[in-house]
Amino acid sequence: MNISVLGAGAWGTAMAMAFAAKNQVLLWGRNQQAIATMQAERQNQAYLPGFAFPAALQVTADFSAALAHAAGPDNLLVVATSVSGLRSTLESCLPYQTTNIIWLCKGFEEHSQLLPHQVAQAVLGDKVAFGALSGPSFAQEVAKGLPCALTIASSSSQLSQLVVQALHGNAVRVYSTDDMTGVEVGGAVKNIMAIATGIVDGMGLGLNARAALITRGLAEISRLGVALGARAETLMGLTGVGDLILTCTGDLSRNRRVGLALAQGKSLENIVQELGHVAEGVRCAQAVRGLARELSIDMPITEAVAGVLFDGVSAQQVMGRLLARDAKQESQ
Repeated sequence: MNISVLGAGAWGTAMAMAFAAKNQVLLWGRNQQAIATMQAERQNQAYLPGFAFPAALQVTADFSAALAHAAGPDNLLVVATSVSGLRSTLESCLPYQTTNIIWLCKGFEEHSQLLPHQVAQAVLGDKVAFGALSGPSFAQEVAKGLPCALTIASSSSQLSQLVVQALHGNAVRVYSTDDMTGVEVGGAVKNIMAIATGIVDGMGLGLNARAALITRGLAEISRLGVALGARAETLMGLTGVGDLILTCTGDLSRNRRVGLALAQGKSLENIVQELGHVAEGVRCAQAVRGLARELSIDMPITEAVAGVLFDGVSAQQVMGRLLARDAKQESQ
C-alpha cells in the first residue's frame, strides 16, 4: 500500500515510521531545507532526533508528489497537521484523486468550535472516505517500536479496514469504531485535563489530588461528549479514559508540561516558546469553554484552565475556586 503523511513534526514522523513497517510511505513537509536535511541524515533531527528512518520511508517537500503517491482506492493519505491547519490542508487536497483520508490531530477548531470530522465533512462532503486515528500514544515510544493501541474512527467500514490492514501488527494494535464524535471529544478534552493535572503536580498538591482531578476530568469529557452525540462507552475506551490517563500522567506529555510551567508562574507566551511544539490543549481550552457555556454544560476544570491561560487568573486562584465549590452528587 502507498501511504503519504502530510506534516513532518514529531507525531507525523513517528506515524510515518510505524506505517513504513508494512507499506511504502512518503512523508511530506513544507520546509524544503528541513526536508533536504532529513533526506541526508535519514532522521528528523529537529522534532524526533535519534530515530533512523526505515528503508520504506522517503521524504519530500513536493505536495503534488505526496498526493499522487496516495491516490487511488487502495492507498491512504494521513494528515498530521494541528487542528488549526486541518481545514486548509484538506482544501488543498481537493484537486487530487485522493479517496481515503485520515487525520491524527486532536481538538476543536478554535473559531468554529467544530470537531475535525465536522471540518472534514464541510470541506470534503461525501466525495472522500475519512476518519480519525487516535488513542494513547507518545511519538517517541511509537518511534522506538514500543507497544501501543490505537482506534480508527470512521463511518466507512472500508476505510477502517484499510487502516487496520496498513498499521495493525507487531507492536501496534488497531481497533475500529464508527463513533467519531466520541473518539474526537475524548482526544480533545483530555489535553485540557492534562494542563490541569500539570498545574496540580506543579503546585505539589499530591497524588490524591491528581487522581481526583483526572476522575472529575473524565466526568467533564463524558458530559460534553454525550451532549454532542457520543456514545458513553467510547469515552471509557482507548480514546477516552486511556488517552486521558496517558496525557495527564506521562512525562512526555506537552500539555502536562504546560500546566507544570503555569504552576511556576511562567507566561503562556514563554511556555509555548520553550516547548517548540504545539500543545493542542491551549487552543482547545478556549473553544471547549465557549461550547460548554453555549450548551449549559458544567465544566469547572475546563473553565479553570481557560482562566489561567487567557484571563490572567493565577494557578493558585483557580485551585482555590475549585476546592471551594459546593458539594454535589458524584454522578453530576
